[in-house]
Amino acid sequence: MNLGNTLKLALVVVIVFALAIGLANPIKDNINLGLDLKGGVHVLLEAVDSPGNPVTPEAVKKVKAIIENRINQLGVKEPLVQMEGSRRIIVELAGIEDTQEAIDLIGKTAVLDFKTEDGKTVLTGKDLKDARASMDQSNQAQVELEFTSKGAKEFGEITTANVGRKIAIYLDNEKLTDPTVEEPITGGKAVIHGGYQTLADAEKHAILLRSGALPVTVEIREQRSVGPTLGADSLKKSFDAGLIGIAAIFIFMLAYYRLPGLLANLSLILYGTIVLGVLSLIHATLTLPGIAGFILSVGMAVDANIIIYERLKEELRFGKTLMAAIDAGFKRAFTTIFDSNVTTIIAAAVLAYFGTSSIRGFAITLIIGILASMLTAISFTRFALRLTAKSNLVKNTKFYGA
Repeated sequence: MNLGNTLKLALVVVIVFALAIGLANPIKDNINLGLDLKGGVHVLLEAVDSPGNPVTPEAVKKVKAIIENRINQLGVKEPLVQMEGSRRIIVELAGIEDTQEAIDLIGKTAVLDFKTEDGKTVLTGKDLKDARASMDQSNQAQVELEFTSKGAKEFGEITTANVGRKIAIYLDNEKLTDPTVEEPITGGKAVIHGGYQTLADAEKHAILLRSGALPVTVEIREQRSVGPTLGADSLKKSFDAGLIGIAAIFIFMLAYYRLPGLLANLSLILYGTIVLGVLSLIHATLTLPGIAGFILSVGMAVDANIIIYERLKEELRFGKTLMAAIDAGFKRAFTTIFDSNVTTIIAAAVLAYFGTSSIRGFAITLIIGILASMLTAISFTRFALRLTAKSNLVKNTKFYGA
C-alpha cells in the first residue's frame, strides 16, 4: 500500500463530502421554487381607454412585452405572463420578497416627461435610450439617462433655450426633480436626483424607464396569492421517486462495477453539488421541468461513467495493467461521451432560445448538468481511479469489474 496516495484519496473523499454537506444550506436558501412547487402571486391587469389613447390589439401586445421585460429585470425567474381575452393580461410571479412592490412596478404606466416652467412638455421618454441607477460623488442615489441621437439633439436645443430656468422631470405626472439649467447639455445625457433614499429605489425607476412606457393605461383588476399547481401529495411523491431512483443508481453502480462504481457514486455526489451550487449562484427558480432536466442530466452523468467503465473492463481483459487500462479506457470513451453530450447541448440550446419559460428552465438546467457531468465523469473520476490504482489499496482486477 502506498501511504501517500492513500492519504490523498482519503482527503479527496473528505473534501467531496464536506462540500456536499457544507453547501447544502446555502444551496437550499438561494434556489427559489417555482409557481408549480411553491405558489406565488396572481395579478390580473386590464388595459383601459383614456382620452386620445384607445386600447388596440397591438397596444395590448406591446403592454405584455413591456411587462415581461420589467419582470425579467426584477430578477424573477420563470414568470407566467399570458393574455386573457383582448384586453386582459395575467401575471403570476414566484420567488419575490416584496410582492406589492413588484405589482406596483408592473402596473405603472411609466410616462416620462420633461416640462418647462410654464408646464409645457418639451421632451418625453420615447427619446430615451437607456437608464441606469448609480451613486453620485456625495454617495446619493441617482438615475443616469442617455438619449437617442434624436433625443440628444432635442435635449441640447431645449437646455440651450432654457439656461437659467428650471426644467422639471415627471414620471407618471409625479415630479421627480426640477433642476435649474446652468448651461446647455449637448452630450445626450442627464441625471435624475429624485430624492432616492437607496440605490434600490433608484433602480426601480431605472427599470421602468429602460423597459419603456406602457402604450395604454392598465388597471389591476385582481390580486391574490396562489398555491402550488402541484398538490403537496404530488410534490412529496415526486421527491420520493427521485430519491428512490438515485438510490437505485447508487446500488446498481456499486453492485455491477464494484470499486469503480463506488468512485462513480462519489463523482455523482460532487456532480449534484456542482449543479445545484451553480443554480443557487444564479438564484435560479426551480420548477418541475427544471427538476426533470436535473434528473435527466444525472442519468447522462451515470451513462458517461458506464461507457468509461466498460472500456476499462475490456482493456483489463486484454491483459493490460491497471494503470494502462484506466488511461486507455478513458481515451477510448472520451470521443463517444463528448459527441453525445455536444449534440444534447445543441438540442437544449435550441429549446432554451425558442422555448417558453418552463421549457427554457428545463433546457438551462440540462445544459448546466451536462457540462458538470463532463467535468466530473472525465476529469474527477479519472483522477480518483488513478489515485486508487497508485495507492495499491486494491490490486485484484475483479474488484474493477474485470
